[in-house]
Amino acid sequence: MIGFLRGKLIAKQPPQLLIEVNGVGYEVDAPMTTFYDLPETGAEILLHTHLVVREDAHILFGFAKLSDRALFRSLIRISGVGPRMALGILSGMSADAFVRCIQENDSAALTRVPGVGKKTAERLVVELRDKLGKGDAGGVDFISATAKPANAVEEAVSALIALGYKPPDASRMVRGIESKDLSVEEIIRRALQAAAK
Repeated sequence: MIGFLRGKLIAKQPPQLLIEVNGVGYEVDAPMTTFYDLPETGAEILLHTHLVVREDAHILFGFAKLSDRALFRSLIRISGVGPRMALGILSGMSADAFVRCIQENDSAALTRVPGVGKKTAERLVVELRDKLGKGDAGGVDFISATAKPANAVEEAVSALIALGYKPPDASRMVRGIESKDLSVEEIIRRALQAAAK
């Protein structure tokens, strides 16, 4: 298993990254939550990784945070949730927002993530509810007993996704706004105004 990669970021084209490590270029699939934290190309990065081996391919998934990788590993253990859907879930909402959905039995919010249907959302809630706070791979506790409240930017992105915007578009709209000290409602208002222009 490849536990992490540290190297130079050569290219980033969601959902794929190209990282050079000692002369070898690794293609890594990453969720949008990782893309938000990436430096410019040419900079050194460290990604926590998970290798999926299939008959026809070896696919490396990379995450900026250990908690995201732990959540990814928990998700792919659930029947009907493959690596692509797990990546989609992590791209559609932060780990903390996902935890809140599980803790509050909010399967409706999970269905707003592209590719997650009603039955899958309900299965996620049922199967992960008892695992909250028990940790996961390598003892990483990806979910605390009480999830941290989402920040205004994350909530605004989630709201725009709920309005029908694709996760990358919603994130781009919100990140283009000077959001310091703004309420969630004001961030959403300004993002929609900017999109309308």
